[in-house]
Amino acid sequence: MSRAGDVFENPVTGERGVVRVGTEESGGGLLVVDLYVRPGGAVIGEHVHPTIHESFRVVSGRVGFRVDGRESVAVPGSRLHVPPGTAHDWWNTGDEETHVIVEMRPGARFEEAIQNSFGLAQDGKTNAKGMPNLLQLVAFAREFEDVLYFTKPPRMVQKILFAILAPIANLLGYRGSYQEYLDRPPSDRVEVEPWTSTV
Repeated sequence: MSRAGDVFENPVTGERGVVRVGTEESGGGLLVVDLYVRPGGAVIGEHVHPTIHESFRVVSGRVGFRVDGRESVAVPGSRLHVPPGTAHDWWNTGDEETHVIVEMRPGARFEEAIQNSFGLAQDGKTNAKGMPNLLQLVAFAREFEDVLYFTKPPRMVQKILFAILAPIANLLGYRGSYQEYLDRPPSDRVEVEPWTSTV
């Protein structure tokens, strides 16, 4: 579980998260992160959180958002709330590092998914966009389908394809979650200001 000041990095997608409110402090109900994304960096693709409320406040930089099929560019001071079940994606659209404050409610399972995603990237087990190979993706997607799923291919195709491939992934030793990533210490620890929700 994370604590305020923990730093997590994905060297492939260009994301660096500094925890403001960790799941340890919130009992898993909230995760608040200062997320910094380098120019050209992005989250790993359009996705949906079935049960999570996600809110964003842009602090610096220009952030491209696609929410429910509509694209826009957010500038400092912009705020956005993405309710559960809404397809969304976002990326750094400018030529400087972006800083976005992200709130996730609840946060515990999302944090586990991110620890695994970032761990795979840190260990060189993803492509240039941060996606693991198909069999690893199948295991990950089935483990964390309560947290997120990708919009491509269509959900029904995913369900059929993943059901067919899951036994092969399991046989070859792929898992949806790896304890070594959950136990991996943060890449750094920094001092953070006390948090009051403003998103």
